[in-house]
Amino acid sequence: MKVPARLQPLFDDGLINEVISRLMSGKEADIFIVRCGDDIRCAKVYKDAAKRSFKKAAQYQEGRAVRSGRRARAMEKRSTFGRKQQEEIWQNAEVDALAQLKAAGVRVPETYGCIDGVLLMELITDDQGDVAPRLDDVVLTEEQALEDHYLMMHYIKLMLCAGLVHGDLSEFNVLLDAYGPVVIDLPQAVYAAANNNAQAMFARDVNKMTQYYALFAPELASTRYAEEIWELFAAGELTIDSELTGLFDGNDENANVDSVLEEIKAVIQEEQEERERIARVTGADDED
Repeated sequence: MKVPARLQPLFDDGLINEVISRLMSGKEADIFIVRCGDDIRCAKVYKDAAKRSFKKAAQYQEGRAVRSGRRARAMEKRSTFGRKQQEEIWQNAEVDALAQLKAAGVRVPETYGCIDGVLLMELITDDQGDVAPRLDDVVLTEEQALEDHYLMMHYIKLMLCAGLVHGDLSEFNVLLDAYGPVVIDLPQAVYAAANNNAQAMFARDVNKMTQYYALFAPELASTRYAEEIWELFAAGELTIDSELTGLFDGNDENANVDSVLEEIKAVIQEEQEERERIARVTGADDED
């Protein structure tokens, strides 16, 4: 296919030898399958802030350190330079998170550099060498759902042990290959100890994954991994070896029922909007 304008500099520099196809268009990036020498990889082209549809971005950026005072002031004033710096921080956050999580033992794609707003990374494939499906596109057996849910809770625990919360984890941001789930899409990852919204984001991540797997293994719906894991983390007792049970005996008397209901409504709305967006993109691709 014709080389997109954003990929042309990498093509000119020999980092990409061929653009094979466009894989998908997401809310924060377009993704292409490319050939780099003898390897087939994917190129994630980040969209400009004005074109991104990622909601409440400021909540996710809270706690991200900016070492340069000049950069911080420019970002606060929203100058042209400041907006450019903010974009670089947004993009580099994913590169940093992927590196941290891979080192922590979480299955994530390998990265090969982020140049001019384009992240080159590993293409996750299935047994036949085709692009691995997202969880939303597969049907699981009860046994597989139980096994993969346990593995996802383990990965989420490892993320938090590394100090990170995914922030947008769902069946749309997990791929499934022959070895199990692979976590993707991390530009919005937050530092658990530095973001006031981290606990709510963590609970949403855990509960959305549990709700998905519970479609195939209904007994999972009654588990309470979010509360169990976070309580261990808050107490400074969470380790990579912490045994998880999905049980939690915390006091619910002070629970804010209204806020919980609002959070559930927000999750449902986000998922509906995401499905509608995917349907529109798929329809447009079919017309092409």
